[in-house]
Amino acid sequence: MSVIVVIPTYNEADNIVPLCKALLSLALELEILIVDDASPDGTGELAQELADTECKIRVIHRAEKLGLGTAYTHGLNWALENTNANLIAQMDADFSHDPTSLPSLVEVATRNTIAVGSRYVMGGGIKNWGLGRRFLSKAANLYVRTILSLPIADVTGAFRCWPRCILSKIDLSSVQASGFAVLPEMLFRAKHQGFSITEVPIIFEERRVGQSKLTLGIAVESFSNVWYLRWRKLSRHADLSP
Repeated sequence: MSVIVVIPTYNEADNIVPLCKALLSLALELEILIVDDASPDGTGELAQELADTECKIRVIHRAEKLGLGTAYTHGLNWALENTNANLIAQMDADFSHDPTSLPSLVEVATRNTIAVGSRYVMGGGIKNWGLGRRFLSKAANLYVRTILSLPIADVTGAFRCWPRCILSKIDLSSVQASGFAVLPEMLFRAKHQGFSITEVPIIFEERRVGQSKLTLGIAVESFSNVWYLRWRKLSRHADLSP
């Protein structure tokens, strides 16, 4: 099974090279697509240098910072339109998602189900987070799961692997969120269309270097977006399918 991994980047110069090397060392038929939002720290240039010497790496250079959500949907859509990969994975660039966990997600996704890396199922967990942050994360997941009726323990994690046959049936152009809210929104759309979702335990580790991209504005968008989706679900005229 061929896999392409979509990785959004913004100021990940310290991480992108070792991450790509770690991914390419896996025993997978794998390509990498980096979507860089004009990182001022030179991430895009480093990524391009990698792509110039390694045919399995490709880079999309965006003109400005447009947000994690649009970076993911842009990259996922590009992978559908420009590659023949059987599976399309997504992960963060900061090593919070362990590259060695990718084969487990790939194996599950070959069963025609969306594989979601989960911190909150048996075998999963979190490293280097304090109690306060753990509580907020679990509370946020409970909030989203309850409002959207998603039977998934970890709806806000970005480590996923999509079968092409499923992802191609989700209208990425209609995704509303531009930030982190894209993560539960895409699962909501997949569930609404009747697709299978399977959680795979992962150990999530706080980023090794660099700064978190979460801002107050992103948090507000995430809070409001779930209510928009629920309203769409309850509306008689709602249509979340393509």
